[in-house]
Order: sequence, then C-alpha cells, then structure tokens
Amino acid sequence: MANITLGGSPIETIGQLPSTGNKAPDFKLTATDLSTKSLSDYEGHRLVLNIFPSVDTGTCAQSVRTFNEKASALDNTKVLCISKDLPFALARFCGSEGLDNVESLSDFKTGNFGEDYGVTFKTGPLESLLSRCIVVVDTDGTVLYTEQVSETKDEPNYESALASLS
Repeated sequence: MANITLGGSPIETIGQLPSTGNKAPDFKLTATDLSTKSLSDYEGHRLVLNIFPSVDTGTCAQSVRTFNEKASALDNTKVLCISKDLPFALARFCGSEGLDNVESLSDFKTGNFGEDYGVTFKTGPLESLLSRCIVVVDTDGTVLYTEQVSETKDEPNYESALASLS
C-alpha cells in the first residue's frame, strides 16, 4: 500500500501502482455518455491516466485543465481523467470549462479500476475514492511512468509524466 498524506495527515491506499515495464491492467470504466470503455478501446494510442479523487476539488479540476491544455500538442496520445465522480458531473465540468482534449471516465459502478491499479484510499476522509496518481501507458499497453502524489492536495508532476512519452 502507498502511504501518503492529506493535509499532512497520513492516509493509505489499498495497493501499489502498476510497475513500469509491465502491462497495464485492463479496466472497464463508464464514459460521460454512459458507455463502457476498456483499455482495448484505446489500442494503438499512448495514454496518460490522470487519476484523482473528485473533479469538484480545486487540485483535481486544475489537473484536468492542465492536461487538457497540454494534450493538444501530444501525438497519438489520449488523456483519460479517471475518478469515482458520476459521469454527469464529469461531463458538466468539462462542458462548462470547454475542455475537449481529455476524456473523462468514472469508476463509480464497481470500483474495480481503483482496486486493480492499487489507488483506492483505504483510510482517511476520502476513503473509497481514488488517490491522485498518474500512469502513462505506451501504444502496446506497457506502463512507461507512474506517480503516486505523496500529498493529495498537491498537483502531479506534469512535466515528468509527459517527458516519459518522448
């Protein structure tokens, strides 16, 4: 499990992020149109998985905005913003912000994504939500980069994540 903090107070996740060099675990997540998306739907594309607790918090919202801005310059790369928010909330946020370079997906139905990727909070006030992480996946499904943000209120290291695609 990852030992991280929220406002300086220790909290834990249920596991560890997938290891670099390994295949990314498959997933079934709900898109904003309520369709089901899996890893195979993105075959042949590089992926940046921007994982966070809720788009209704300032840091999470900023990560979606930042990746939306940077995604337009990335070749053959899709940015998937993943949380347990309802698909309606994700669609509302991206629509009101005019964000169309990222795709929002929800783990609200089963929570399996959070378990399979080891990112579900096990303790603390955000228990059962997803912790702030980045996973970068190559076109063949291999994990290139991971980051578990050690202080939940902090933004991820965008530059390092995107540099892993070079």
